[in-house]
Amino acid sequence: MKLSEIKKHLKGLSKIGFQLPNGELVASHFHVTEVGKVTKDFIDCGGKVRSEAVINFQLWEENDYDHRLHPDKLVAIIEMSEKIFKFDDLEIEVEYQGKETIGKYDLDFDGTNFLLISKLTACLAEDACGISEEKPKIKISDLTQSCCDPSAGCC
Repeated sequence: MKLSEIKKHLKGLSKIGFQLPNGELVASHFHVTEVGKVTKDFIDCGGKVRSEAVINFQLWEENDYDHRLHPDKLVAIIEMSEKIFKFDDLEIEVEYQGKETIGKYDLDFDGTNFLLISKLTACLAEDACGISEEKPKIKISDLTQSCCDPSAGCC
């Protein structure tokens, strides 16, 4: 989800909910402790120089059970960040403290809650690493000799 999309969704809500990939909701007394831009410059395993940038939201919860972040307040925080940092309309990445470490998530919206979508790693230079996109499909009937053939001598 892009920055412009979350602002559009927030303007139609009376409360904010974030749902984890396992279906649980982030506690309603969460705070958005950071809104920023994260840029990553790197070289992939094929030697290609790359750069990525995302808008980062960090969710945090503590024992402040009376605190509730209203959608209008989050829109105001986002708009202040846009003015100060001159954000482009980038994808949003959400950080949230799990049981063991901080998780990073993509973001979607189901009409009620913002969905934290698990991120996956991937090889960015599959062609340089020799990773084929799809394993070739072989019909057993096309094989000239099968190890399962009783005369193959493998049994």
